[in-house]
Parts: sequence; structure tokens; C-alpha cells
Amino acid sequence: MNKIILIGNLTRDPESSSTQGGVNFTRFNIAVNRPFTNAAGERVADYFDIICWRQLAERCAKYLFKGSKVGINGSVQRRQYEDRDGIKRTSFDVVADEVEFLTPRSNGGREGGAQSGYTPEEPHPISDMQVVENDDLPF
Repeated sequence: MNKIILIGNLTRDPESSSTQGGVNFTRFNIAVNRPFTNAAGERVADYFDIICWRQLAERCAKYLFKGSKVGINGSVQRRQYEDRDGIKRTSFDVVADEVEFLTPRSNGGREGGAQSGYTPEEPHPISDMQVVENDDLPF
């Protein structure tokens, strides 16, 4: 089983691109604080490279920004590549199946004064949800 769950903050704005076949993807990095301090009494963080695909990639690129708190549910994938100097390298990426946006809307201040990744003129991602009464549920 290959499953990973992380909660952390973006270390920089997401970067979007697409494959040669036209499939959208977005990459970002998150810092996850360890639950303890080191010998010097300082908090230590681990850093994870995250990649998401298709519609999830589009939503992350649109609504996330440096400092956003996210919950990630996904798997770890090993990637091998050759760097600019011709040296073979290995890296590990977290392929996100789900990304939960955890930064409150009222808290979202980008550097430079922009609001949390969307403007009031745009519909919020959950604005089209409807209230469902318990009597309407099939279970």
C-alpha cells in the first residue's frame, strides 16, 4: 500500500504546466512541521514536492498561493531524471489524489495585498452547493 497524508503550508506559489499531450499539472512544495523541537529548541520542518493533475491541478493553481495551508492525500512516486550536467538523479514526489484547502477565506492575504487566490467577482468553489434536508437523503 502506498498512501501518504500531509498537512502543511506552501513554500512558494504553485507552478502550472501541461504535458506534450495536453494534460494539465501543477507542482508546489509544502513545509510540514515536526511535532517536536530539535536539541536547540527550534521547530524543524520537512519539505515535500507535490504534483497534482487535471482538474485538481487547475483548482490548486487558481486558489493556492505561498503560505496557504493544505491537507494532502496521495501516494509517493519515485522519479529518475538526468540533470543539466548529465548526472542521474532520483527524487520522490507526492502525487496528490485530494487537496483540502485549509486556509480560511478571511485569513487569506497574499503578499502585495491580493485576497486569498480568488477575487470577489469570481464564484467561490463551493458557492453552487445546495442545502439538502435529511428527509431527502436516500440512506
